[in-house]
Amino acid sequence: MTNPAEQLAFVKMHGLGNDFVVLDGRARAIALTSDQARAIADRHLGVGCDQVIVIEPARNGAADAFMRIRNADGGEVAACGNASRCVAAMIMHETGRDTARLETAAGLLEARAHGDQITVDMGPAKLDWRDIPLAEEADTLHLKFSRGDLRDPVAVSMGNPHAVFFVADAEAIDLATLGPEIEHHPFFPERTNVEAAHVLARDKIRLRVWERGAGITQACGTGACAALVAAHRRGLTERKASVILDGGPLEIEWREDGHVLMTGPVSTSFSGMIDASLLNGAGS
Repeated sequence: MTNPAEQLAFVKMHGLGNDFVVLDGRARAIALTSDQARAIADRHLGVGCDQVIVIEPARNGAADAFMRIRNADGGEVAACGNASRCVAAMIMHETGRDTARLETAAGLLEARAHGDQITVDMGPAKLDWRDIPLAEEADTLHLKFSRGDLRDPVAVSMGNPHAVFFVADAEAIDLATLGPEIEHHPFFPERTNVEAAHVLARDKIRLRVWERGAGITQACGTGACAALVAAHRRGLTERKASVILDGGPLEIEWREDGHVLMTGPVSTSFSGMIDASLLNGAGS
């Protein structure tokens, strides 16, 4: 922040319960430390969220804005699907357009509104073991990896790493125990998101997600994209399906050109001011 003594305005938004504190750093630079992001995300002492988002001026002339993402643990990440929909909706409201372009560390994202639904082109799914990344060469369609009831995952990168495990009952998986074990396993040098996916039909997947740096979340946009890509690669679904998360469904399509489209709603919960004492106490 340019002046940590000042209060900081925020908007609280969510996509199917995957919630964000959104800060607008376009007019005034906002440079949060990891400690400050973690303090904001704290559900008992801060505002509370899965990710803290800072909207910054675009670096690419083709984009409307740059989106910086920090997980609840303070770590910076390259991609967040539900946050992309929320920020795109904010940009569309400002401009009066039904389209928006967001720049992220993972690349340029195109978004479009369809009534109360926002579709984001999340870019191409990456399937090579180096792109996940993994610690060693491996077949990403069938990783020789297991923990407890989770085994034989598919690895997918949507700008962030995912390990998708297909299970008979997603509700029965002890994700709170297995999620952190898998996230921090040395096989995933940049850690990983963990998905427990139950294919209900050729066009429907039940999904629960342990998010890297955030824990179990109500919804994960990139996780839903990864699950659909993994399921189609295994021959379990078509290229388009509803992915039902704890917070509700996202519509996911893996196009023939490799790009993954994600469609779902966004909501604004409230807005407010973050007191300087919260940030000062977090090493600002």
